[in-house]
Amino acid sequence: MKLFDLSGRVAIVTGGNGGIGLGMARGLGQAGAAVVVAGRQAAKSRAAVKELEALGAQAAAVEVDVRREASVRAMVEAAVQRFGRLDILVSNAGTNIRKLPHEYTLEEWHTVLETNLTSAFLGAHAAYPHMVRAGGGKIVNIGSMMSIFGASFAAPYAASKGGIVQLTKALATAWAKDNIQVNAVLPGWIDTDLTRKAREQVSGLHERVLARTPAGRWGTPDDLAGIAVFLASPASDFVTGTAIPLDGGYSVQGV
Repeated sequence: MKLFDLSGRVAIVTGGNGGIGLGMARGLGQAGAAVVVAGRQAAKSRAAVKELEALGAQAAAVEVDVRREASVRAMVEAAVQRFGRLDILVSNAGTNIRKLPHEYTLEEWHTVLETNLTSAFLGAHAAYPHMVRAGGGKIVNIGSMMSIFGASFAAPYAASKGGIVQLTKALATAWAKDNIQVNAVLPGWIDTDLTRKAREQVSGLHERVLARTPAGRWGTPDDLAGIAVFLASPASDFVTGTAIPLDGGYSVQGV
């Protein structure tokens, strides 16, 4: 369907070399977009590019430190230089440090906030003029169920992901006139390296997630492919400022 066709579009996915980011990159690539995989681990990014190319997509890898403005701007410029334009930005890069609130250092707080929230602002800021030049664009920010709920072991993470939702709304209202739609996706418990560490660190987490999730399973990175294509495509041209849970029903389960 042309509504979901991304042929000729160029996307950047930060943290696109694994987990949720790679799941979204697969979807974008299979829908026709050229995908720039941006991450810190060069070898992992190269492997992701090979995987995307095997699916028939155009892809390239760019090293980036999403906490540094100069690095983020260089990432965007590299994508534009390689593929000639920028239409889609998926701000997915993220981290977590699991402790009780009183156990965090200020440095740890800043690490999580800068990686998860400030990076999304930096990416959008750098992408904006290129999207204006292209006549519009799509920005997809990755929040979390922690954008909605609290958790004793994730104070800075929850603060950053709550901030993602409000940043998304602000950008959406500011840039609607430029035909740039900005939306957030709030993944539930997805089976990734990050959440495998959570299962090791939080006793009983696996069982509690299964018990609360109506779908009866953890999500997989490929569960993110469809929402990525929808929010990056013409199908969502009148959708902006939203925060869409993707959690198998976790956030609507009452008991």
